[in-house]
Amino acid sequence: MDKFVIHGGRKLNGVVNVSGAKNSLLALMPATLLSPGTYHFANAPVLRDVTTMGRLLESMGVAVKQENHLITIDSSGVSKFEAPYEHVKKMRASIYVLGPLIARYGYAKVSLPGGCAWGPRPVNLHIEGIRKLGAEIDLDEGYIIARAKRLRGARIVFDVSSVGATGNVMMAATLAKGTTIIENAATEPEIVQLAEVLVKMGAKISGISTNRLEIEGVDALHPTDEVTIPDRIEAGTFLVAGAMAGETVRVDHCEPSHLTALLAKLENAGAALSVGDSWVEITAPSEIHPVDVTTGIYPGFPTDMQAQWTALMSIAKGPSVVTDTIYFDRFKHVPELNRLGAEIEMSENTAIIKGNARLKGAKVMSTDLRASAALILAGLVAEGTTEVLRVYHIDRGYERIEEKLKAIGADIERIAGEEF
Repeated sequence: MDKFVIHGGRKLNGVVNVSGAKNSLLALMPATLLSPGTYHFANAPVLRDVTTMGRLLESMGVAVKQENHLITIDSSGVSKFEAPYEHVKKMRASIYVLGPLIARYGYAKVSLPGGCAWGPRPVNLHIEGIRKLGAEIDLDEGYIIARAKRLRGARIVFDVSSVGATGNVMMAATLAKGTTIIENAATEPEIVQLAEVLVKMGAKISGISTNRLEIEGVDALHPTDEVTIPDRIEAGTFLVAGAMAGETVRVDHCEPSHLTALLAKLENAGAALSVGDSWVEITAPSEIHPVDVTTGIYPGFPTDMQAQWTALMSIAKGPSVVTDTIYFDRFKHVPELNRLGAEIEMSENTAIIKGNARLKGAKVMSTDLRASAALILAGLVAEGTTEVLRVYHIDRGYERIEEKLKAIGADIERIAGEEF
């Protein structure tokens, strides 16, 4: 397992480019199961999770080829309708194949997913949504087994707004007979892009980007091409890096309208921002103001930025609190930040941050994707040398993060080794 070695205290300056959105592409790739043919997805990030999804699709007979940032998928040869544990255990997004398989082929066998070291994130919303569309679903030895001659439209009300369940049910409903209405649907940019691509494939969907989706089922869809939207979490991570360790950092190839909650909090923290059509430039504050944050569903403050914000607040000039209302136990980064000198206490799903920390380098261990990002950010400002172990987590969602940070002045190096 590789590790990152970071020598802190270097100022960041320059331009960093954002890659395509992992969470958008991981929904678009399974959508190719809905109609046989060839698809091209440009601006595709080169990531471990994308490779995992590709291998899962290949196990079903789909041809997947990635050349740099272009993925070509030919779903003409689908011959298996099973997502085995060996693939699904690596990534929760694998459950996205459930809806397309049952809608197109009338059968799906999908392992219950894995993919993160923290917290239970139940798939009951996916299962109940597909069941309401008329599928017979059994759980057998760790597998979801779904059967249906043809799905039929239904009214589905999610108790909790769920990105994954919205995407799964929406894909399934495109080929169902009749009309499906999804209430309390997720409105995240990744779901909006998925809906727009489904429409390009011939689906009839209204209410896109609202909490109420209406899908009129069609008999068949057709392949299409798409450019993956920018990754708003990667963009946000680099903006927080600029606030912590930067002088002036420009985050390019991003979509500022997807970052409104974070940008408002950065300004409250004292950062100066300039915003263009596809870029945000941040000038770090001379003194970081403490700012409380509570995560929420989009367009609220994203849970995927909670760990990075906690790292920023650890060096703010005063106390703050960070509360995660989406995933209550997503705070495995806190003990590791404390190893670097942060003073953070936990009270249920709230981090109480003393601030004013003078971080010092140490060995810390990544426990999940966003925790890894937080530890790297802390290492950028820590005195001395920080070693971040188990960086395979970060490779799931950040493309060559060390090279991008190095290009704007960070002293960070990836070192390969088995003992890490």
